[in-house]
Amino acid sequence: MTALTTFRFDDRDVPYRPGQSVGAALTACDIRSWRTTPREGRPRGLFCGIGICYDCLVTVDGMPNQRACLVLAADGMRVTTQEGVGER
Repeated sequence: MTALTTFRFDDRDVPYRPGQSVGAALTACDIRSWRTTPREGRPRGLFCGIGICYDCLVTVDGMPNQRACLVLAADGMRVTTQEGVGER
């Protein structure tokens, strides 16, 4: 069995397996929402899982608008909830 490593999501450590996306790791930890819509603030998370829908946007190491389903998790990465359009 491969040892788990972690990245930081908001205020908690999230374990992941090598090769796992940020979205998959968050979902595995029962975190289902990590973005809000610009107008109404509705929660969003993983939807299509292949980078087409943009529902899973997060901020990764200070860079907004990263698709959690496509970004591979990395040790020490800092991921934060994205509110709205994710301006810097």
